[in-house]
Amino acid sequence: MISAAIFDLDGTLVDSNELHVQAWQETFLHFGKEFALEKLREQIGKGGDQYLPVFLSEKEMREIGKQVDEFRGKIFKKKYLSRVRPFPRVRELLERAHSDGKKIALASSGKADEVEYYQKLIGIRDLVDCQTTADDVAHSKPKPDVFIAALRMLGHLAPEQAIAIGDTPYDIEAAKKIDLATIALLCGGFLEEELRDAGAIAIFRDPADLLDHYYQSPLAG
Repeated sequence: MISAAIFDLDGTLVDSNELHVQAWQETFLHFGKEFALEKLREQIGKGGDQYLPVFLSEKEMREIGKQVDEFRGKIFKKKYLSRVRPFPRVRELLERAHSDGKKIALASSGKADEVEYYQKLIGIRDLVDCQTTADDVAHSKPKPDVFIAALRMLGHLAPEQAIAIGDTPYDIEAAKKIDLATIALLCGGFLEEELRDAGAIAIFRDPADLLDHYYQSPLAG
């Protein structure tokens, strides 16, 4: 019996992934480093602590890692955050799950202030029972910390009592580490094959598609 739904935010409930790519590109250029957009895009879904080591050496991480992460956070808020838009029918999806007796959690690799902004943007604060962010845990996705914290905050639920909903292979990878099943959405830009290979148990186009097929989805279990 599924008693809780744990939602990712970036790329899952809000259309922000490409804006994060642009913010990372601008950040790296500021520090004199240039990477192909596709390489930057491939790693979206990880928090800064897991994202940066893909592009910076251990020495660079020690010397400028914190500065780079902080710069990205500031530039995203200044230039990109206001351009984020929610995907259609997100509140309706959460209302459906809520009316079905499920608790709602948010588990994001983003910063706490960004998650608060998104909740207000979508208008879902009254539907969310708890949230975990990169600021609350030692490691972001694809480490499972945010999902472990969410299950604990939901009343120490076992993984089989909940289901995750995300858009990247890193959501799925993080959830699999604690045997938490994941529904994947294609709206974050990753290919269906990538999400299926990562271990998604069901795949839908976006929140609206999941809502339209709610009772045929694992979320209704």
